[in-house]
Amino acid sequence: MPGSCVPALEWERAVELIRAADEVCLACHVAPDGDALGSMLALGQALRALGKRCLASFGEPFTVPAILRFLPGQELLVEPDRMPADPALMISLDAAGQARLGSLAARAGRAGELIVVDHHASNTAFGGVRLVDPDAAATAVLVEELIRRLGVPLDGAIAEGLYAGLASDTGSFKYPCTTPEVHDLAGRLLTAGVRPDAVSRELWDRAPFGYLQVLAGALGRARLERDAAGGRGLVWTTITRSERDSRDVPYDQLEGVIDQLRRTDEAEVAVVLKENDRDEWYVSTRAKGAVDVGRACVALGGGGHRTAAAFTMAGEPAWIIDRLRAALRDTGEAHD
Repeated sequence: MPGSCVPALEWERAVELIRAADEVCLACHVAPDGDALGSMLALGQALRALGKRCLASFGEPFTVPAILRFLPGQELLVEPDRMPADPALMISLDAAGQARLGSLAARAGRAGELIVVDHHASNTAFGGVRLVDPDAAATAVLVEELIRRLGVPLDGAIAEGLYAGLASDTGSFKYPCTTPEVHDLAGRLLTAGVRPDAVSRELWDRAPFGYLQVLAGALGRARLERDAAGGRGLVWTTITRSERDSRDVPYDQLEGVIDQLRRTDEAEVAVVLKENDRDEWYVSTRAKGAVDVGRACVALGGGGHRTAAAFTMAGEPAWIIDRLRAALRDTGEAHD
């Protein structure tokens, strides 16, 4: 059952708070991915169907990633400084910790009631009502359950946001978190009107020509370390800000690079270091199941899941990779 790790009283309290509210403020983590933004917009549209005033936002930089601009419900989005300073009810989505809300973290701390909807094992147990299930494949799974408990029927627009979240966090239904229940949910979303070919094209099958050139450079620089990750292998590469700027490729367009890198047969762990506009490196990691990259990323100030996690760090890429290798060793890199 979706959200089976969530106590029944938490679901009941969340529904009670939402039904009693006139206005609900929604926030997802900074630099939102398909699960964060898709879940938030789906819930926002469901709340609007209940007659609630609803504002949705995320911390700076407040820019919807190019690959997610197809999602319905974006008319609910407001810049973070337009959110109430002391919201009566706020719902945090897909954020493992309050700090992941960026500039909205303070508002979350001042909220009269804060409901947290999340599926990260690294969740810090913030908020007053916690709909947190690390076994859920995506936050979208929990949001669909919440929408069902609120009595809002799925329409095509709500279902599309949920499907984008589900497809994103299951890697288009190929990651280990893909269960029979995940496919059951996907089937219900398709019945509600989702076109999987259209969503997949937006998420994975579109890119400007410059992206191909950036990808070629990143793959050409890739380094394979066969002895790393407990002898299971590590492959990593970098993408600098100047490189993507010279090809006119937005930062948010680089998400798919790691999916190419993780195909390497000789490496259990794949890593892409992407330089952001603040002279820091966003370090995406993926594993195939034998190594827990989530624990290592948490140790380095980030978070995520066993097979997909990330952290942000300043410094030279080689030094950052050294830190990651050490974190993998210290947290027990291999788990048979």
